[in-house]
Amino acid sequence: MCKYKDTTLGIKKINFSVKRGYMAFYLTDGRIVVVPVSMFPDVKRLTKAQREDYMIMDDQYFSFDAISRIYSVKDVLSY
Repeated sequence: MCKYKDTTLGIKKINFSVKRGYMAFYLTDGRIVVVPVSMFPDVKRLTKAQREDYMIMDDQYFSFDAISRIYSVKDVLSY
């Protein structure tokens, strides 16, 4: 788990329907972090169906079947 300011964080779920052009990350501590999709250029190029085909690994990392890049919870929190 990512240790951030004395809190252990992980990703539970990703949602693209919260607002057009944004993606929401539901974290294990109950917070929701909303970031622009443009922050992740590879993800921005995916179709809606490809975006829904994501995977979360060890609560710390996420990726999509259509791309080979793996992002981490730290990438989300660096926005």
